[in-house]
Amino acid sequence: MTGTLAGVQGASPGVRGLFRVGLPDGSVRLAVGDTRSGPTELLAPDATIAGILRAGRDGLRDAVAGPTAGPVPQAARVLAPLDVQEVWAAGVTYRRSHEARVEEASEPSVYDKVYVADRPELFFKSVPARVRATGQPIGIRSDSSWDVPEPELVLVVSSTLDIAGYTLGDDVSSRSIEGDNPLYLPQAKIYRGSCSIGPALVPADAVTLPLDLALTVRRGTGQAFTGSTSTAALRRSLEELVAYLGRAMDFPDGALLMTGTGIVPDASFTLQAGDTVEIDGGPLGVLHNPTERVEVRLGPT
Repeated sequence: MTGTLAGVQGASPGVRGLFRVGLPDGSVRLAVGDTRSGPTELLAPDATIAGILRAGRDGLRDAVAGPTAGPVPQAARVLAPLDVQEVWAAGVTYRRSHEARVEEASEPSVYDKVYVADRPELFFKSVPARVRATGQPIGIRSDSSWDVPEPELVLVVSSTLDIAGYTLGDDVSSRSIEGDNPLYLPQAKIYRGSCSIGPALVPADAVTLPLDLALTVRRGTGQAFTGSTSTAALRRSLEELVAYLGRAMDFPDGALLMTGTGIVPDASFTLQAGDTVEIDGGPLGVLHNPTERVEVRLGPT
């Protein structure tokens, strides 16, 4: 199930952002609206996120501030805010993430070195088709015993490798699989339901950094975990992360780059099917996802 318009609502006002919505007739359109109350106005039918990011640094700002083409139908669904963009991620960018990686790892020195190294850790996270929208379920692998959400600021990167905007993301991870061996990172990070992004793309000049991020995991009628961080705690600059991403890669339609997490529950916590994960990014809105179990296909042992 994809998020409804009501599913993106929050208690406080947000800023004007770019949404991707599914209409009752089956078509997909871009729309603009408040990041915490949802999209209200459609853009032209031919508007795409790829086209916006091909316009460079100011493409997202101009699209959000530009002309609109009518109201968003009440029955519209909020989709993940990307069309053909790859999703990449940075790791060990906060001290808390570094400490957690050392805690879980069989070879902790690997993470000691990457935290202080000149070159950041960057890895591929998701193709667009696997990205979950706000309101859609994220997954925990059935062959993993220790699973966590990772709330992150996500950079909206233009074709010119400029930071055009920001959004929220959840880099869902299996700490037990990655902890067994760092070479298992793709299996710990890349699977069905391991990535959610949204609710909207916000132009870079619409918010002031640093941003506070808050995580709440709800279980039943209570809260299983709460935590918060600030992007001020990032060890590396956002521009540095983008520069390394683009060193030997081209993104003609733009890309999304997760910047790492500063909120990591301790070893006593693991996600369970039925939990609800809520990431509050203030002006960026709220990304919320229920959690389900992802069954793996077991082969010969």
